[in-house]
Amino acid sequence: MGTAGVFEEHRSLLFTIAYEITGTVTDAEDVVQESFLRWSGVDAEAVQNPRAYLAKTVTRQALNSLRAAQRRREDYIGPWLPEPVVTAPDVAENAVLSESLSFAMLVVLETLSPDERAVFVLREVFDFPYAEIAEATDKSLAAVRQIASRAKAHVRARQPRFEVDARQRRAVADRFLTALLGGDMQSLMDVLAPGAVLLSDGGGKVTAARKPVMGADNIARFLTGIAKNPVPDMRVESSSLNGMPALIIYSGDRVDLAALIESSNEQVTGIYLVRNPDKLGAATKAPSFRTLFTPEQGSQNLGGAVAAPHPAPFIGEG
Repeated sequence: MGTAGVFEEHRSLLFTIAYEITGTVTDAEDVVQESFLRWSGVDAEAVQNPRAYLAKTVTRQALNSLRAAQRRREDYIGPWLPEPVVTAPDVAENAVLSESLSFAMLVVLETLSPDERAVFVLREVFDFPYAEIAEATDKSLAAVRQIASRAKAHVRARQPRFEVDARQRRAVADRFLTALLGGDMQSLMDVLAPGAVLLSDGGGKVTAARKPVMGADNIARFLTGIAKNPVPDMRVESSSLNGMPALIIYSGDRVDLAALIESSNEQVTGIYLVRNPDKLGAATKAPSFRTLFTPEQGSQNLGGAVAAPHPAPFIGEG
């Protein structure tokens, strides 16, 4: 297999590593492209472990990208959310990978230092040996073990691990959408967890809440207020982003907002509204499961609104 073929064999892994470290599709794509150019100058046959070598290259480029981005984010207006991504079908079958791509986890990863984030992703998500992580991050083996332990404890304290059945998650999201689009305040309150959090990212470029909205009552009032002031020529589609149920709201042919819905087995625990136009590129490619609202038709029959007839064409495919 030639140099290009070896890289393509690992492209999905490399993109996912870059995405989980940087938090944006654009930066991850740039990292992968830069890593490919570097790999092109290498004698692939002389590399004993291409997976480890390529992961090291991508990790180092992703860390450089993240450190530069963090300096820019110091002046970011309002909450900074990751850029949503369309993921491949097999992601839903991998509980660890699926959890790591969820917005709840990516938001927690933002609270880690760059080195902690890289070590956590490589160890906890992809199970790289400590020795390979040490090589990738240019740290000693002892330092990597300490960083890994610290990062894992930090993440688990803020994002406890619990298993959520994919069908149940869609069912909870369906209840939420039915209540929201039907204007049923009580049902909306019932499906929202008391400690639910809503984050909205407009990047200072469009209107968005600049502080987190906390609690079921505040979130319900915030969302019903938005629903009373729809964007022009609005169309609402149920979809999936980051392996999570999602709403894509269009204004005409332009994506205006992507809403990702995080839930436990019973209630919605997090809502992430991405409006920053720079972060909606993937949303334009997201699968549409059902049209929930158009100006001509109004709200549609919402039964099974987010339950796709086939597994969601969820990162992974090139």
